[in-house]
Amino acid sequence: MTKFIGAGVALITPFKNEEVDYEALRALIEWHIQNSTDAIIVCGTTGESATMSDTERKTVIKFTVEVVKSRIPVIAGSGSNNTAYAIELSRYCESVGVDGLLVVTPYYNKATDLGLIKHYEAIASSVKIPIILYNVPSRTGVNLKPHVVKQLSGIKNIIGIKEASGDFSQVAEIMRLCGSDFAMYSGNDDMIVPILSLGGVGVISVVSNILPKETHELVMSYLQGDTNKALRLQLAMKSLIDALFIEVNPIPIKTAMNLLGMKAGTLRLPLCEMTEEHAKILKEELTAYGKWHEVK
Repeated sequence: MTKFIGAGVALITPFKNEEVDYEALRALIEWHIQNSTDAIIVCGTTGESATMSDTERKTVIKFTVEVVKSRIPVIAGSGSNNTAYAIELSRYCESVGVDGLLVVTPYYNKATDLGLIKHYEAIASSVKIPIILYNVPSRTGVNLKPHVVKQLSGIKNIIGIKEASGDFSQVAEIMRLCGSDFAMYSGNDDMIVPILSLGGVGVISVVSNILPKETHELVMSYLQGDTNKALRLQLAMKSLIDALFIEVNPIPIKTAMNLLGMKAGTLRLPLCEMTEEHAKILKEELTAYGKWHEVK
């Protein structure tokens, strides 16, 4: 995998009785492959990797690779604020056959720019498979600045970035510095079209957990020149996307999936069920989007 193009799903991890529900996970993977998902991103933020044990993370990643069987790329979240553990997990992911790694910035430590560079250099030198940087300052407390991304883009197997800063000026500057060979993925579902317009090649998406075909269609329509259709799809999803982030991800997306009968299962503490008020809003937006989609 040099880079995937399109809509990759930031896949939830289904839990049942405090354990990973592998039967449900298998069904979700097969459903995504059948419904135009362009890549599966496993054990990321949406997958609740922060509350999974090391054994669980490794088992889920290996299981996903085995179920997918190279039909679409599998990208594993192997980031940590402990560089040594990130290296260990990245090597494990490579050994079981993942196609690429999604590596979040080290959280809580609040590393300097030089520390971030050294962190990623150490991980990249420990594996040969492609790495996608993941910048999400709202969660990690640290921002990958454009000049840092530029330096890291010079490392052969660092091929792109998932940008979830929400800062379009920053996205534009990264693309200006790094050029079109460096893959830019939207990390925000409500900003797919704007990031594509700045040279992006896709999205790593939460809403794809319930709208894989539509999100794939949105990206591909834009890349194939039908920008009006892409814009229409983006704006049609906007209210539903807002509802999917009315509480911290992945609380709403798992709630939505369960409402739709998709067996997402429970959340793990410290995440918990939605408030009744927010759940009502989410139900209303799911219904409204369904009605729009029926008549589009």
